[in-house]
Amino acid sequence: MNRIIEQHRQVVSLVADKRLKQALDVLEEMKESALPGRFSDDYENVTTTYRNMLKYTIEGVTDPEREIVYGKLLKSILSLADRVKQDILSRHSGWHTYWVRQQAEKEQALSGKTLVETVDDLMFKQQLDEWLRLSGEASTDHGTEQSRQHKQLIRRIFNHLWLADNYGEVEQNLTGIIERSGKFRWFEVSLFVSAITLSAVRVFRIEKVRKLLDFYGNDNADVKARALAGLIVVLYYHRQRLEIFPEVTRWLDEAGTDGRFREHCRIVVLQMLRSRETEKLGKKLTEEILPQVARLKPRIEERLDLDNIFPEGPGDDKNPDWSQMFGESEEMFRTFEELTKLQMEGADVYMQAFSNLKHFDFFRDFENWFMPFHPDHEAVDDIFRDEILGPGTNDLAEALYKTPFICNSDKYSLILNLKHLPAAQKAMMLKVFRLELEGLGQFEETESATDPYRAFRTSVTGYLQDLYRFFKLSPYRKEFEDIFEGRLDIYNTVFYRRHCSTPESNLSMADYLFSKDFFSDALDLYAERVTEEPSNVQLYEKLGYCHEKEKNYGEALKFYQRAELIERRVWTIKKAGNCLRKLGRLEEALDYYLLAANTTPDDMHTTLMIAHTYLDLKEYEPALKHYFKIEYDQPGNIKILRPIAWCYLALGKFGESEKYYERLRTAGPSAHDYINMGHLAFCTGKNKEAASYYRQSLLAGAFNRQLFINTMKDDEEMLLRNGVDPADIPIVTDYVLFSA
Repeated sequence: MNRIIEQHRQVVSLVADKRLKQALDVLEEMKESALPGRFSDDYENVTTTYRNMLKYTIEGVTDPEREIVYGKLLKSILSLADRVKQDILSRHSGWHTYWVRQQAEKEQALSGKTLVETVDDLMFKQQLDEWLRLSGEASTDHGTEQSRQHKQLIRRIFNHLWLADNYGEVEQNLTGIIERSGKFRWFEVSLFVSAITLSAVRVFRIEKVRKLLDFYGNDNADVKARALAGLIVVLYYHRQRLEIFPEVTRWLDEAGTDGRFREHCRIVVLQMLRSRETEKLGKKLTEEILPQVARLKPRIEERLDLDNIFPEGPGDDKNPDWSQMFGESEEMFRTFEELTKLQMEGADVYMQAFSNLKHFDFFRDFENWFMPFHPDHEAVDDIFRDEILGPGTNDLAEALYKTPFICNSDKYSLILNLKHLPAAQKAMMLKVFRLELEGLGQFEETESATDPYRAFRTSVTGYLQDLYRFFKLSPYRKEFEDIFEGRLDIYNTVFYRRHCSTPESNLSMADYLFSKDFFSDALDLYAERVTEEPSNVQLYEKLGYCHEKEKNYGEALKFYQRAELIERRVWTIKKAGNCLRKLGRLEEALDYYLLAANTTPDDMHTTLMIAHTYLDLKEYEPALKHYFKIEYDQPGNIKILRPIAWCYLALGKFGESEKYYERLRTAGPSAHDYINMGHLAFCTGKNKEAASYYRQSLLAGAFNRQLFINTMKDDEEMLLRNGVDPADIPIVTDYVLFSA
């Protein structure tokens, strides 16, 4: 199946690039996997049409309709590729998607309907007529036959809209009934919008795009949010096709004249970007601190732990002058209060917690992954029969329905799990939800007054989190390409730039990406903005910072130096020094650090970088002078002892070096410390003691044999300079390797 999916992807890409001969070649390979002869005539037709077009063009024949014919040809090739792909997957994949469609086709065959051409031919037409005849309100008693039939009708409509490859007259009429009859409730319409979205992702047809735009015009915030979120997902997923369908561009141009459409698009895209943080945030919540795995390399700054002498510092921080823009975001993830702030912003803080609560039978029904939570759902019925929860079920369901902080999928998980909790926990949860219900009224009033887009924002957040759970957790996820994989750089697509963005919203998007450390994403947006504001020093600084974090030190240096030309700041000077040091331009780096030190002589981080640079230059005396300043300023900082001990060792001042290594030994030496103490013993003729220290470095577990061998080679020049017999080095090395 992977092969046919990849071939289909190639055809789409080649058609988008107007490389039609190659696209037809791949399409020919695709159709060989289909039933013999099934698509041969269609393939021959598009191939012949293209051959004739090429021939007439080469012969100089003028055809005023050529562009129109060419556009139709592109669409025909894409449509044929879609049909071939769907045919092969339906026969060979064994996926749930195609099993459901096959079951529907069997029902159609039994009813004598082999082809659906009008609404009257729908196999559930009788149920639909009966439902439309009624008042429009299904019985809230889920045990009645009417309720059961209505549920079956909703499922059949969902499946039909989801599994229809093409949206012809029947689908147009059916969706028209859903839009205009007023007989379907908001949560049912929302469910149908999800079916249209899934169908459009699976098989692109502009009629489906038009339907999503139509449902965006719905007055209900949930329906509107789902329709626009679905539309943006579809347009991003099929972004390579959009140039071929000018109708879509025209529709979006019309929608984009409304400022609310642009703001709604920005909200959707921003929330999709937030999904990129979900996994990281989940680890933070479950593990408290993200695991930090340091790769040990035989490099002097790592061996001496130079980067961690200060636990944190402005040397690698974002410019403090930007703090006004980002507020408290620099301290995010550190306290419960800040996690709450993230939650209120729309961060998905519950994904990890609820990921193990998707095993209920409820989630075996495909459509339930997209079901909006509402208090009348039958899943709430079990709570009414619970001895403890029963009296408070209305409060509990109402609080869950109103809370904006939990997505629909997780609300159902919570409801379904409640009945399995011990009595004490049930009582506690009931109290929590009653308190939640009391606070929600005031919260809604306050938020609505300050944020006119609150209802839309809340609906989009919940829905996209529902989609995230479907693509990450559902048992059907392998049948779908995960739309949340990759960069999700929707803001870089032609359709978003043309129809949804403004210079201000692009800058806001860049700042958001920057604040979340998505530096490669922010780069393009900042680069675009700086052409409009060539005197904005912060833009140059941020561009430099983004390049530095991406390890593009040469580019980072250019932007830092441009910022410095506009306004000289200590932060920028130090960052330029950092880049120069990374580039190995040590003398220049030292000049920058010394310049920064002249402005802020008491800044210990600048002092530290000066010391490190002298150490890189092997100028150990001035390096010691600056390390001593830090030791005096921070007498309890054990880590500063390492470079001081090393400098004394490199200078051949073994007694002084011994004193500092003794202090490190008392504090608990690292594997690198054992290596360096071994060097000290080696330089003073204590070969056996040196071998013992080297052996301890290997036994500590952080050092493997190859790292040990590399370290001995790296330090050979220093050992020889300090009197070690060159013949002893390989002997001691092998002795350690034999004994470790």
